[in-house]
Amino acid sequence: MAKILISIPDYLAYRMKSTIPARQRSRLIARLLEAIIKRREKRLYEAALAVEKDVSLRHEMSQWDITTEDGLKTDESW
Repeated sequence: MAKILISIPDYLAYRMKSTIPARQRSRLIARLLEAIIKRREKRLYEAALAVEKDVSLRHEMSQWDITTEDGLKTDESW
């Protein structure tokens, strides 16, 4: 288990300490973070799907494929 140090406003720390028992805080924060991260990952995944379905954008991106070897010599070894 990793330990992290975060900063939160004083009023929020006070409210947390007064409403959430000490031995439950880490678990609660972990669950809240997990929920937020899952929502963000879902939105990113949906955005990626939308980009893949966008035919005109895919066509434009394929036009850039011809530049992937710009400036490289075919006989050059690394």
